[in-house]
Amino acid sequence: MPRYALTYITTLLAFGLIDAVWLTLVAGPLYKQALGPILLEKFRAAPAILFYLGQIAGMMVFVVPATAGGQTVAQNFLFGALFGFFTYATLDLTCYAIIGPWTLFLTVTDIAWGVVLSGAASVIGIWAGEWLLRRFT
Repeated sequence: MPRYALTYITTLLAFGLIDAVWLTLVAGPLYKQALGPILLEKFRAAPAILFYLGQIAGMMVFVVPATAGGQTVAQNFLFGALFGFFTYATLDLTCYAIIGPWTLFLTVTDIAWGVVLSGAASVIGIWAGEWLLRRFT
């Protein structure tokens, strides 16, 4: 149990920190340009927090067990990236299908980001969780 708890926390931290940089520097201005008039003036934190908690829980169910046999960094990244692809594609393709100002460029960019973010967070989270477990147990 400590292994999963540590991996959850380290993956959540990696995912959140990396995504915060992306949202601040790239995605925020990109979404504002494309969707400006329909964006909220004030960010809703609760749905974002629920997304992060759920996304990482999904990674714990579908990514971590698939990589729990001493897999390589590349294999850890691949499983995380695939999870990111499917989860981000679900949202982005749906938005592209039903939201007028949602563009193909936003769709492809955000799916690619989900792949990179989830792959990187998987690698960092799994590595950091294992490192902490070895270091403090």
